[in-house]
Amino acid sequence: MASLIHVESLLQKCNSLIQIKQFQAHLITTGKFQSHPSRTKLIELCALSPAAGNLSFAAEIFRQVNAPKTNDWNAILRGLAQSPNPTNAITWFRTISRSPQKIDALTCSFALKACARALALSEGTQIHSQILRFGFDADVLLVTTLLDVYAKSGDLDAAKQVFDEMSIRDIASWNVMISGLAQGSWPNEAIDLFNRMKEEGWRPDEVTVLGALSACSQLGAVRQGEIVHRYIVDEKLDMNGIVCNALIDMYGKCGFVDKAYLVFNKMSCKKTLITWNTMIMAFAMNGDGYKALDLLDQMVLEGMLPDDVSYLSALCACNHAGLVEEGVRLLDTMIECRVKPNVKHYGTVVDLLGRAGRLQEAYDIINSMPMMPDIVFWQTLLGASKTYGNVEMAEIASKKLVEMGSNASGDFVLLSNVYAAQQRWHDVGRVRETMKNSDVRKVPGFSYTEIDGNMHKFVNADQSHPNSKEIYMKLDEIRFKIKAYGYDAETNLVLHDIGDEDKENVLNFHSEKLAVAYSLISTRDGTPIHVIKNLRICVDCHAVLKIISKIYSREIIVRDRARFHRFKEGECSCRDYW
Repeated sequence: MASLIHVESLLQKCNSLIQIKQFQAHLITTGKFQSHPSRTKLIELCALSPAAGNLSFAAEIFRQVNAPKTNDWNAILRGLAQSPNPTNAITWFRTISRSPQKIDALTCSFALKACARALALSEGTQIHSQILRFGFDADVLLVTTLLDVYAKSGDLDAAKQVFDEMSIRDIASWNVMISGLAQGSWPNEAIDLFNRMKEEGWRPDEVTVLGALSACSQLGAVRQGEIVHRYIVDEKLDMNGIVCNALIDMYGKCGFVDKAYLVFNKMSCKKTLITWNTMIMAFAMNGDGYKALDLLDQMVLEGMLPDDVSYLSALCACNHAGLVEEGVRLLDTMIECRVKPNVKHYGTVVDLLGRAGRLQEAYDIINSMPMMPDIVFWQTLLGASKTYGNVEMAEIASKKLVEMGSNASGDFVLLSNVYAAQQRWHDVGRVRETMKNSDVRKVPGFSYTEIDGNMHKFVNADQSHPNSKEIYMKLDEIRFKIKAYGYDAETNLVLHDIGDEDKENVLNFHSEKLAVAYSLISTRDGTPIHVIKNLRICVDCHAVLKIISKIYSREIIVRDRARFHRFKEGECSCRDYW
């Protein structure tokens, strides 16, 4: 026993590869290498060391073992699982499975961690089968790791089934499931699970609320976000800076930038660079360009040096607020401060110039910047060309996109729209024929609205909602009332060779209008209306929502693909610049 303690003490003092090799030599010369338990710890020490070459040496030690035990195999597996190439761990696991040595729960756990990092769903599923075969499914930590594999690999149905079948759960199980749902395509389910967790008597921790806030941000579900916020305050989780950053982000993405700024100002913990950047981006998304720039200046005054993300957030603020000269100057300031602009910074300035109609300047930046422009640059220029009816620039951008192999539906649609606006129907037909031959399809538009904590989804001309009849009656009422205010449908936006009346009907049934109509019949007078849309709001819907906000005395907050629009008393926060 004393000898074992002495050897363990020597091992703990090994801080370098040289000392590890000396310790291995000691075990060999004393005849203890093949049998002493410290051998496994030696392998593990090498395998888990961040120093380059140590994992290879661990494998070399392993190969010198005459009859490796499960712990020896696991030591290498663990090191491979956390290495830059986790797929090597999966290969090692297959080797273990074929060896006479029996695997244990730790073997499966390390292999699953590798699967989660490598997003290896198929291999994770195979390991799941082995867990069931060997009866390891009672191990909560192991099953939680399995949950993580399914969630990160995108198989949320399998993750949910594993979670529901767990006889015992711990806080980590709930956190993995909530985070997986939030980061996947099931944010509604993430919020439901958060509420269920509390109902079952669990106390969510920092990790839990981060997952719930992420789900609220995606959905724009501010009411649920406020519930999470109250819980955070009650449990004093707001002492954690990461949680405060998530709160700022949630309120910003839900369109409540004032509440985001209140959280920012009330933070008792230290503001990090991420905190400042998150708040600047919140102002940017909500069109408060000058406030974002003021905060960037304040950041510098308080001794926090802006990084590339800070400048990108501020440039986005200039873009959303139409601050063209300020944005161009900011790019110059970056270079002067030796913060190297990347493709996103140049892309934002190109977008800023394009939105302002300065297409030639945008084109010049694309051609003169120090890196190769990607597809997004030419898509941005194509969109600006469509807005300003510049056929020549649209064709240049479209040609570049074809050369780069872009097959996005939006590229074809924009070029088609440019031609249609000039009534060049032959060219429109040519573009659409290309789309058909290439099997390119438009992304369908859809919108969400939150009513009493429940999310309702609408697509264009949707008639699937249980209240569809009432919604369309409200739309008829809206159409009648807005015409009295001088509304004239933007039928030029419907780029099909059909009559004006048919074009007006197409516009009237856009998903955001359906969502607003449902909100009007489902909420009390004066209640703000919140809508989340997957695409950019169209010009006609923008004009209609401004009038609706005045007629019905409602504040309407729309988050589209690019930014927020806050409609109030007939005006929009974007000042008709988006």
